[in-house]
Amino acid sequence: MSQQFASDNNAGLCPEALEAFLRVNAEGHAVGYGNDMWTETARNRLRTLFETDADVFLVFGGTASNALALGHICRSYHAVVAHVESHVATDEAGAAGFFSGGAAMLTADTPLGKLTPEAVERLATAGKGVHSVKPRALSLTQATELGTVYSAAEIAALTEVARRHGMKVHMDGARFANSIAHLDCKPADLSWRVGVDVLSLGGVKNGLAAGEAVLFFERALAEEFEWRVKQAGQLNSKMRFVSAPWVALLENDVWLKNARHANAMARRLADGLTRLGIGLMAPVESNGVFAAMSPQLQERLHQKGWRFYPWGTGCRLMCAWDTEAATVDRFLADVKAEVA
Repeated sequence: MSQQFASDNNAGLCPEALEAFLRVNAEGHAVGYGNDMWTETARNRLRTLFETDADVFLVFGGTASNALALGHICRSYHAVVAHVESHVATDEAGAAGFFSGGAAMLTADTPLGKLTPEAVERLATAGKGVHSVKPRALSLTQATELGTVYSAAEIAALTEVARRHGMKVHMDGARFANSIAHLDCKPADLSWRVGVDVLSLGGVKNGLAAGEAVLFFERALAEEFEWRVKQAGQLNSKMRFVSAPWVALLENDVWLKNARHANAMARRLADGLTRLGIGLMAPVESNGVFAAMSPQLQERLHQKGWRFYPWGTGCRLMCAWDTEAATVDRFLADVKAEVA
C-alpha cells in the first residue's frame, strides 16, 4: 500500500523500534509478564523523561489505555467530562463506561476541539445532586481531535476547575509527542506540572507496532491498577516485545524526531493547500491537516487513489512519522490539477 493520509496508524514501525524488536527476539528466552530487563528499562526511561517517579503500565492499545485509566478513576455513578469530539466520547464504543461499571460522558462542543474552563465549570455544576451522575474525571485530548494543541497555561486553567470540583484529570496523549514537538517544551510541562494525574501516552502513532503507556503521576491513584490491566486482558505475557521498542523510541529522542517530522509534513501539506486556495478548518499545530475541501473534490481525489477521511464540512489528512515530502508534493500536484 502506498503512503496515504487516512491515518497515522497506517505507518509501520520506525527502524529503531523494529531493530529493538529483532534484537530482543535474538536474545532467546526471558521472564514473562513484564518482569524482564527491557520492561523495567522502559519504565525507568519514561520516569526520567517526565522527571517524576510515576507508576508506569504498558497495555496493548489506545482504547485500553484511556478506558482502563478512566475506569480506575470512576465508579458506576460517576461521569467523565470530555470534548464532544474526543476519542473517549466517540470512538471507543463506550469502553470507559464499561470498565467503570457505567460511568457517563458529559461533553461540550467547544471550538477547535478544545475544552474551556467555562465549559468544564458548566458541566461540573449542571447536575441535581444525588439525582444526577457525579463528575469525577476530566479527560483532555492532547493533541486534540482537530490537531490543535493545549498550551501549558490552558491545561493549568482546566485542571484548576477540575480540582475545585473534586475531579481527577486524565489526558489522552495518543499524539502527546506531536504536542511536545509543536510547543518545544518538556513532557512534564504539559502533564503533571500543570495538574494532570494520569496520562495515556501514545507510542503506536509515533512509530511503534503496539503498546501504549499509562503513567499515573499520582501514584496513590494507581493502587491495584495491575489487577485491572490483567482482568482486561491487557497484560502481555511476552511484554519485552512491547517494551524493547519503547526503549528504542525513548533513546536519543527518537520519539521527538518522529513527531517533529510528522508535524513538518503536515505543515508542508497545509501550506501547499493554502497556496491552492483551499482553506483550513483548524490551525495546523500537530500532524493533522483539516482542509475545507468540497465533497466533489474529495471524490475526485479518491478516484485518483488517495485515501483520507471526510470530517465535518471538509476532510482530515494525517501525516505520520514516515510521511515523505514526495508523497505530500504528489498529493498537492493532484489537488492542483483538479482545482485547475
